[in-house]
Amino acid sequence: MMINLKNNITIETINGTLKDLTTDEEHLKDHIGERVQIHGSIYKIRKMSGFSFVLLRTKRRIVQCIYSEEFSEFAIDLLEEESSIVLTADVIGEERSKLGFDLRMITVTSLSEPEAVAPMVINNKCVNTSLENLLNYRPITLRNEKERAIFKLQEGICNAFRIYLMKNKFTEIHTPKIVYAGAEGGANIFRLDYFGKDAYLAQSPQFYKQMMVGVYERVYEIAPVFRAEKHDTSRHLNEYTSVDFEMGYIESFEDIMEMETGMIRFALEYLMENYQEEIEILKVKIPTVSEIPVIKFLEAKELIAQTYKREIRDYEDFEPEEEKLLHELMYQMTGSEFVFVTHYPSKKRPFYAMEDKNNREETLSFDLLFRGLEITTGGQRIHNYQEQVMKMQSKGMIVEHFESYLMMHKYGMPPHGGLGLGLERFTSRLLNQDNVRLATLFPRDINRLTP
Repeated sequence: MMINLKNNITIETINGTLKDLTTDEEHLKDHIGERVQIHGSIYKIRKMSGFSFVLLRTKRRIVQCIYSEEFSEFAIDLLEEESSIVLTADVIGEERSKLGFDLRMITVTSLSEPEAVAPMVINNKCVNTSLENLLNYRPITLRNEKERAIFKLQEGICNAFRIYLMKNKFTEIHTPKIVYAGAEGGANIFRLDYFGKDAYLAQSPQFYKQMMVGVYERVYEIAPVFRAEKHDTSRHLNEYTSVDFEMGYIESFEDIMEMETGMIRFALEYLMENYQEEIEILKVKIPTVSEIPVIKFLEAKELIAQTYKREIRDYEDFEPEEEKLLHELMYQMTGSEFVFVTHYPSKKRPFYAMEDKNNREETLSFDLLFRGLEITTGGQRIHNYQEQVMKMQSKGMIVEHFESYLMMHKYGMPPHGGLGLGLERFTSRLLNQDNVRLATLFPRDINRLTP
């Protein structure tokens, strides 16, 4: 639309309606027997005797196209892998195709062509290269059908979490990632110069999600968090996506575990219903969750020690091998691939963790392990001002540095608690990967800052 103003000035307006002349790839099967227009990138060309197969990579699928001099109005040599094109084609029913149809190529308009050949083959079932190369050339290797399916599935996990939490009356919030103090303190925080003041990258939205319980009662956030841990392992990242929720007016920290159990059950069912294509590509075994077994931390340590004749060396946390062994035991005993471990030692948990009134050495907290890896940490928080101040003082903390955090306690807070789930770890265990970086779009670890 055009609007004429004074002095012969004319302006255009935008009405928010996108004119898309190409056919939606997800509905191509509805157009069998018709001529359509579709865009995408040429994924692979296989020249045969008298015809060619051209695989077109669209935003979600690899669509098989047929080229033949008999009906195609251009030369096959004009096509190049990784060119972006607009294709006019006839949709032909084909039972042997996994999509149920093929596209007979009629005309092609080239939108762009690559300047170089990819440094590795990306159009096979897997990208056959090292983890280092896979990550170094991430913008290219993610074009592989299997690699990109990982993050489409991860999208489904996030969608499901959001839907479930919204259905359960949670409000989505967005908290600062530049903060005055770390949620958990210690040396594993990234320091930065904030206009001459010391500031840090947020380890977690902990303080803010607790504050917002006093506003909305139930809140959640899916956002990056930062840990300056100098770990170089297959399970650690220095930036990862945390799925956090916090809920007020709880009767017990078990309310939080119940909410997470429901959330995970819903997410897995949601994937089965909406992401079958990615599940098939990745050969994912989606577990069934009806309920999740619960075991106390010390009892779990003793059970592992007795069953596998292992000495308990660390009474404050699990060793990675112990997590794997606990998974084996729980799976044998209950059939569950998830297990909640509760009542972690007070020494191990942060200052805001509520202690068990029956045993002050233990906290009303938990971890959720999935196939032998911790994916969630959560628990009930201290909501009483005096109790929180005393806990901080007992840990040698300078209370004055946390005035903005303690403000909510001073002016009244309901009993509350919550958790943080590592999205990349959850995805990685779901896919049975041996390295969390494989489930991270652009990993940040102690060695990697690009791409």
